[in-house]
Amino acid sequence: MSTESEILSEIEVLKAKFADTRLLYREVCALLFFRYGITPTANKLYQYVRRGSMSVPTEELGKFWDELRHKARVDIEHPDLPDEVKAIAAEAIAGLWQQASQAARGELAAARLDLEASAEQSRAARLAAEQAVGQWEAAAQELRAKVARAEADTQDALSQLEAERRAHAGAKARVDELLSQLEQARSQQQRQQEAFSADLAKARADVEAAQERAAASERRALLEIDTERQARARADKATEVLRDRLAQAEGRERQQALDHAEASTRLQMELNASKSALARAQEVREGLERQAGRLAEQLSEAQQAAARNQAEAKTLKVLLERLTPPTATAHEPSPRASRRKTAGT
Repeated sequence: MSTESEILSEIEVLKAKFADTRLLYREVCALLFFRYGITPTANKLYQYVRRGSMSVPTEELGKFWDELRHKARVDIEHPDLPDEVKAIAAEAIAGLWQQASQAARGELAAARLDLEASAEQSRAARLAAEQAVGQWEAAAQELRAKVARAEADTQDALSQLEAERRAHAGAKARVDELLSQLEQARSQQQRQQEAFSADLAKARADVEAAQERAAASERRALLEIDTERQARARADKATEVLRDRLAQAEGRERQQALDHAEASTRLQMELNASKSALARAQEVREGLERQAGRLAEQLSEAQQAAARNQAEAKTLKVLLERLTPPTATAHEPSPRASRRKTAGT
């Protein structure tokens, strides 16, 4: 083990033994001077002990030299020593004391310079730290303000987004409602068209039946006797008139069917246009309602026309039945018998 290690080890033992810092410094001075022959200095003492301030080892070192000088003076003034030895010892102790005092003062001055430099560096570091803290606080304040503005902007954006979502949901609901109404209108138009087609087919069937009955009446009239020719001629004339009326009725029905198909086509085109222009859905809806009203009126007119056609067909049927001569009875003489009787006479 080296001398330095031994000194450190013994100083650790002294630290554990002496709690008083000043007494510890004095014991370390005695250890270095008397045991290891090392002249103690304030700087060296502080490096070994590391307790208290720099003034404490300096003061204790001064006290150590005072005690040592006092003890040496007592020994030197012993009456058994010669005067020459006393003088030499006194000069040696005085020289040693002066050298130790000068070394201690030099180390104390150096320690003070070091402490002042360290204090200056500490003050500069503290000032720089305070400035840095001020800058950090300003940056933190600015950052907090930015965060607050960002939070406010985010809240505004969320509010606007929620409003947009609600508006979009409302618009989608309105569009769905309009599409549902358009689908209902289309279904109603389909039903009306089917009903109109059924009524038209029924009217045509009634007309064909009337034509068949008229043809049958005509065939029965052709089989009548010659005396019925005049009635037959009148029936033929009435039949022609009825045929003309039927042809006119069929023409009106065909024209009405074409008008209805054209109106249906226009309505379909308007419905398709309404799907591609949702922004004008309300206007298209009103137009569709007006057109639906016109279609309803046209359908009502068509139904009324069909009813009139049916009434005309029934009227024609009644006229045909009235214009058809009744079959000759048994008690009435036939025209041939009358002619034979006249010839015999």
